[in-house]
Amino acid sequence: MTVDIRVIRAGQMYRYYLRETVVGDGRRPARTPLRAAQEQAGVPAGRWMGRGLAALGLAPGEEVTEAQLRNLFGERGRHPYADRIEADLLAAGVSPKKAFKAGALGRRVTVTGVDFVFRPQPTIYLLWALGDEETRLVIEAAHERAIERVLEWIEDEVAVIRYGKDGIYRVRPPGGLVAARFRHYEARSGRPLLHDHLLLSVKGQRLDGKWGSIHTTALHENTVAASALYNEIVAAEVCEALGLATEPRTVTPGRRPVMEIAGVPHELIRWTARRSDQIAACLTELEHEYVTAVDDDGEPRFLPVVSERARAKMNQIAARKTRPPKQKTLPLAQLRAWWKVSAILTSKVAADVITSLLEHARAAAAAIRARVAAVVDVALAAVDVAATVFVMNEGGRFHRRHLLAEARRHLALVLRGRRRDPGLDDQIVAAAISTHCLDITEPKTVRGLEAGYRLYTARWFLLDLPARRRPATPAPDPDRQPPADPGESAAPRPPSQDAGEWEIPRVPLQYERAVLAGAVVREKLRTTTATAVRGRAYDVVAHQQAATPEQLLAPPAAEAEHDDQEPEPGRREVIDMTALRALRKSRTDVEALDLTAERLRRLQEVATKMADDSRVRADRHTAQADADVVRPVRPDEQQAHRPQQPGPHHGPEVGH
Repeated sequence: MTVDIRVIRAGQMYRYYLRETVVGDGRRPARTPLRAAQEQAGVPAGRWMGRGLAALGLAPGEEVTEAQLRNLFGERGRHPYADRIEADLLAAGVSPKKAFKAGALGRRVTVTGVDFVFRPQPTIYLLWALGDEETRLVIEAAHERAIERVLEWIEDEVAVIRYGKDGIYRVRPPGGLVAARFRHYEARSGRPLLHDHLLLSVKGQRLDGKWGSIHTTALHENTVAASALYNEIVAAEVCEALGLATEPRTVTPGRRPVMEIAGVPHELIRWTARRSDQIAACLTELEHEYVTAVDDDGEPRFLPVVSERARAKMNQIAARKTRPPKQKTLPLAQLRAWWKVSAILTSKVAADVITSLLEHARAAAAAIRARVAAVVDVALAAVDVAATVFVMNEGGRFHRRHLLAEARRHLALVLRGRRRDPGLDDQIVAAAISTHCLDITEPKTVRGLEAGYRLYTARWFLLDLPARRRPATPAPDPDRQPPADPGESAAPRPPSQDAGEWEIPRVPLQYERAVLAGAVVREKLRTTTATAVRGRAYDVVAHQQAATPEQLLAPPAAEAEHDDQEPEPGRREVIDMTALRALRKSRTDVEALDLTAERLRRLQEVATKMADDSRVRADRHTAQADADVVRPVRPDEQQAHRPQQPGPHHGPEVGH
């Protein structure tokens, strides 16, 4: 994720932000005014953002002062001009108690805000760091616009003010929110890292004019969706302004590919990844300590396996253990000159590539735009999104925010840096919910009736899907133990072996399992009339091959009795898989797709033939359509898709 979140509490945590974060993560000299410290650090002044500024007498883009920060975040949620309000009332003869109360924004709180950290993809901030001044300004403007769009989405769709007993009532802040944005230029390692801290106040005004507190849990729950939206917008803004394109790159085998600017060498990303190398080395040591840990009796404390959850926790520990002290900040112009020299000397990338990085990226983008036509098919996107979310969430249960985050990732993958129509992500989510999801909410409170907290699962059973051919299962190895999470009791150790002598196995990553299981789901959907949407059938497998890197695709299922037969004469593949195999060398799948005019005409012919075949099959199987679906939906379940009516819980009948 490229968006992180952390709560801000009045007291010591606020003083940390005032001492270091607002001055570019440097050490603010004692008794130095805020603006002077920012000038010494070479970082710009903080700026106010949000639609709620008007209610506080502030304007967007206005400079953030130390007194305003202290009142809003350090004094448990007071008005930014509380000092002036209190002084005016005291001069008018108002009692000190009433004057102090007039400067408060509702009830005093301990958690005064949240800190959102926005940073673009590595290839974007590499172009920002190594490019010319015009490129830098374009990327910074795109970065700011993306933050503004995400903040608007939080104001309109995420932020809620709780009030009433136990916070049973919730309302959107109609006037918007208030936030202060501070820009940083580098990471702790000294490498380039453009990122902004958005200090979002929890104070919001209700329709009756009273001030309440934003529910911070809702902000945490939607951080992944916010990160996906930011990634999509900042990449589209940069690509459209500079004539670039994005490509998917698999950084960690088995994990989701990341969208990066095409033409920027991966070695430059490795040059900035000094912290990543340190964390990886520390993580290896922690894994060894984990599998060799023993109790007082000499028995292993955990099973000798590293699950995904355990590895994520150890990764956090490794990041804290290898965190270097902060260095003295330098002006941006000096940093950019030093970064370019360091990249030329130590990144193992040719100097001419570094000095003309934007031209290389534009050449790669021209090749991609000439070969790949970015077309978003809402029906196919709904299949991909529902299948992935169904597998990657525990128990196959998920909320709308999970679908929304996955829909935004899908759009970024398909559009390759192009702008999309507003609301397209919501259309995909609506199609996924109405076609492939079942509402299993059991609302016991008002919260359960909210659209954002309705609980869904998929309409299909994985157990009912056709079995795929798999290699023969090897005999169980007595030296291997089943996977387990941290804290589980240790299994009996094989005789004559000491703790830690087994190979450290890892549980398959969730995204890898999601891709494989999603291929099975799509194969089943192809054989039913469920894929006939809007009057035509969709080749789901071909769509997935076009949208997903080849190494993440499951091999097509083959029937045993037809393995030795020759391919059907005259049959043409919808997607040229031979070209797609160039992905392993080029690290991308988009340049390998040769979608010429002849290929597009052939695709159109295949789509027309599929539509005709689907109509024939639909007419032939109309009588038994209910028997063909994976799971029949009872009449009472049809009400589950209406937000105003709670849906029944069907327990084991929905595959749990």
